[in-house]
Amino acid sequence: MERKGDVLHTEILWVAPTLAIVIGYVLGSIPFGIILTRLGGAGDLRQIGSGNIGATNVLRTGRKGLAAATLLLDLLKGSAAVLLVQALFPGEGVLAAVGAFIGHCYPVWLRFRGGKGVATLMGVVLALHWPSGLVYAAVWLGLLAVLRISAVAGMAAAVSAPVSAALFGRFDLVLVLLAFALIVVWKHGDNIERLLAGTEPRVGRSRADEA
Repeated sequence: MERKGDVLHTEILWVAPTLAIVIGYVLGSIPFGIILTRLGGAGDLRQIGSGNIGATNVLRTGRKGLAAATLLLDLLKGSAAVLLVQALFPGEGVLAAVGAFIGHCYPVWLRFRGGKGVATLMGVVLALHWPSGLVYAAVWLGLLAVLRISAVAGMAAAVSAPVSAALFGRFDLVLVLLAFALIVVWKHGDNIERLLAGTEPRVGRSRADEA
């Protein structure tokens, strides 16, 4: 009887972490950029600009409202995943964050071709530790305003997350946020090549304009 009880107890212990990841992944994988551009009559976002499903590419449709809505919803889904799971399964917020971030970057519905994770990561960081989230927002928006290069602002903001978490003493979050930052940088591989070549466009200008 004790062995059966131990097995049952072990199975129950796995329920909350598993559901945390699944809930996070499902929410994170909602492709708001594609949904909004289609509803707004702007076409299939995957056939526009870089083909990315994030807000920066939505902006290339010329629909600033849709781009702003995409950014906000991508951010909110990251926060919602963490807060919902924390309410249902206290202590499992980090796993929800993992699910949401991976869901956005690698959604199964889109053959694992998702966004670059900058907005969703901000939502996740805000929900996990809001002071680090504020640092993230300041770095992202500040560099975007000064440089007007979305890739640089996004990568710098992602890298700021594990750094600020360490400075605030949240060492329990440093490794997972560092992993997220590395994925964000990896997803910006093409942007890095263009930055090195001096051909990365600034926000509000096309590559032809830059040339």
